[in-house]
Amino acid sequence: MTELTPREIVRELDRFIVGQDEAKRAVAVALRNRYRRAQLPEDIREEVTPKNILMIGPTGVGKTEIARRLARLVDAPFVKVEATKFTEVGYVGRDVESIIRDLVEASIRLVKAQHAERVRIRAEAAVEDRLVELLTHTQKRKPANPIDILLGNKPKSPEPSPEERSALAVRQGDVRERLRRGELEHEIVEVEVEQSMPQPEIPGMDMNMNDVLGSILPKKTHLRKVEVREARKILLSEEEQNLIDMDQVYSEAIERAEQHGIVFLDEIDKVAGRGGGHGPDVSREGVQRDILPIVEGSTVNTKYGPVKTDHVLFIAAGAFHVSKVTDLIPELQGRFPVRVDLKPLTVEDYRRILTQPENALIRQYQLLLGVDGVSLEFEDSALAEIAEYAWQANESSENIGARRLHTLMERILNDIAFNAGGGDAPEISVKVNAEYVKAQLSGDIHQKDVRKYIL
Repeated sequence: MTELTPREIVRELDRFIVGQDEAKRAVAVALRNRYRRAQLPEDIREEVTPKNILMIGPTGVGKTEIARRLARLVDAPFVKVEATKFTEVGYVGRDVESIIRDLVEASIRLVKAQHAERVRIRAEAAVEDRLVELLTHTQKRKPANPIDILLGNKPKSPEPSPEERSALAVRQGDVRERLRRGELEHEIVEVEVEQSMPQPEIPGMDMNMNDVLGSILPKKTHLRKVEVREARKILLSEEEQNLIDMDQVYSEAIERAEQHGIVFLDEIDKVAGRGGGHGPDVSREGVQRDILPIVEGSTVNTKYGPVKTDHVLFIAAGAFHVSKVTDLIPELQGRFPVRVDLKPLTVEDYRRILTQPENALIRQYQLLLGVDGVSLEFEDSALAEIAEYAWQANESSENIGARRLHTLMERILNDIAFNAGGGDAPEISVKVNAEYVKAQLSGDIHQKDVRKYIL
């Protein structure tokens, strides 16, 4: 786990997220507490549980992005789930334990990628050897006997003579040199690849028939004719898979999910009951009671082994426009001791979102249109006008936060993006000012009609 101080975590989050300092501080402290807990003696370490966080704020202000960026900072297993997709038993929906199964799958992908990086050099050397054999046609396939396949016997090829071995070594050395120089990237080779069949998901089942019969039946393979550059990717994946100890990956992934996993429960306010005790409120309370054991700490059985959720960090988020936090059942409220309010975005926030983050919207459009030879530039007056339009639109209609900027930018740059491109199109420079923004958005912003409020 990366040893970042809370100040360093906030500094990293500031690179991509504008404002919301209180929420950033809360998640930074929660993340640092995980590192602090890991340094404690083992007897007290198990007693220190994570302080789950509840984010309250309108949509589009950065709740999901904070949690996602947080997980990337420390290479922690991370899953984002919608609370509304889980319903109590007897209704359509997914089992809440699938949250932890998804977390384990994310952890396995993360750990496997790290293990693959460690064996990359050895795998690349093996791939080079296999490509040389394919290019010199030293791997001759013989018709496979079904009985030999079942018994695991491989047909033996005749031994070449000393003269043949000497000539082959010279030819392979020449091919290896040309391969390293990149001269054979477009040569066609025939590689044997394993057929991958889609695995349907069966609710409530942790294994499928492919897992059960995989060790009994031989794997289906087929031959593909591909270029060397494509064959290198296929063979590299195979060699990495052969070099990686998957049992070690599974055990490490389970430990990583238990100790460092982060679960983001979005739309938690949609399952908050609003009193009455009948109709849809019964289902909402059922979802909360199903989620409660996972958040409190329980053991979930997966096909890779049991996973304890006692030290998984849960971050819940919701707008709570219609319902309130107190509409959640008391037991669930008590499992989210840290509560932060995310503030609605201001005009200045919208302006900063356009230009300040490393993945700023303006920079994205400049790079996109730069592909077609368009040099795009925004004046300060245009940025101020876009920010003002975004704030007005969110105030006068549904408040969708920073996502409103995507709508406005697509509207403003529609003509430019449509006319850009083409083989004979010259490189041009386009400067967007406030007048152009007003002309493009003049029909989008309407004054709020107050007549419907007059009796």
